[in-house]
Order: sequence, then C-alpha cells, then structure tokens
Amino acid sequence: MDKAEVLRYMRTNSKTRDDKILALVDEAIERLESGVKPKTLLRIFDCNIGECAVEVGGYIFESKRLAENLKGCRRLALFGATLGIEADRMINSASKDNLALAIALQAAAATMIEEVCDSLEKELKQQGICLRQRYSPGYFDLDISEQKKVFELLELTKRIGITLTDTYEMLPTKSVTAFCGIENRD
Repeated sequence: MDKAEVLRYMRTNSKTRDDKILALVDEAIERLESGVKPKTLLRIFDCNIGECAVEVGGYIFESKRLAENLKGCRRLALFGATLGIEADRMINSASKDNLALAIALQAAAATMIEEVCDSLEKELKQQGICLRQRYSPGYFDLDISEQKKVFELLELTKRIGITLTDTYEMLPTKSVTAFCGIENRD
C-alpha cells in the first residue's frame, strides 16, 4: 500500500519523519492487509449517450457531466468494490480507545479501496481496453440517488454484500461504485 497516499489522507506531510505517525501508518496498513479481503464486481455494458443523460442496461442516468465524460463511447465498465465489514469493524474498534490509530486506519482503508479500484482498471487495460476516467454517483451533477440504479444493475448486495441505506450511503463504508467509459477502437 502506498504509504505517502495514506499520509495524504491523514492530511500529513507525505515526507514526514515523525516516528509515531509512521508507526501508526505501518500498524494500520499491516492490520488492513492481513485482515481485509476486498470484493469486486465488474460488468461491461453497451450504453447510449445523450446530451444530458446516459442509458445503461435499460436505466437512464441523468447527468450532463457523465454524458460529457462518456461522449463517443458505445460501451462502459460499471463496477462495485468493497473492503468489507471487517475494515469498518477495525476503524470502529480503534475509535473507542485509540483515536490516532482509528485515523490511520481510516486513511489506510481509503487508500486501499482506491488501490482496489485502480487494480480493476489496470486489469481491463492489460486486456487492451482503453478507459476513460472513472465517475461515480455523487460526482458533480450525477445525483447520489442514482446509486440505487447501479445497485440494481450489478446486484451488489446479493453478489458482494454492499448494501445501500435510505440516504444512499454504502455499507460497508469503504465501498465504491463507478462508471468507466470504454474508448472505441474503430
């Protein structure tokens, strides 16, 4: 795991030489890497891009910015990823008696879920698929409530155990969904 990225999430100088902070980061990374088993689900869909909306699998996602991001794509990758409930348990447990460790765990978990998402993209790229930048519900004008459609399309609760609250928060909290446009090869 990228230690400098964990420090960035902690809002600490990535070149810090503070032994206490570095020890916390090392402990957080070790706990997560030994105790968390990420789960992912990725599907490729055909898509139709309008001026202010994107149609995927029979669902319409209203967003001018998403449509701009995907302009020219005929397919997209849609994925969900989670660190699972164990990451939440570790953070919650540490927050009761070691707030500094809880902060380090929170930052390391944020780094880890981003690395999981990056590795999904890397796998696609290794297959020769050229991707656009990932885009998630809650970004710009893609309302967070659109998350419900993503969950239905991917069956995330059934397949990898992510649930969605009434306010569209994902549980476990270290979970991500995203669209990645696939560049056409014509």
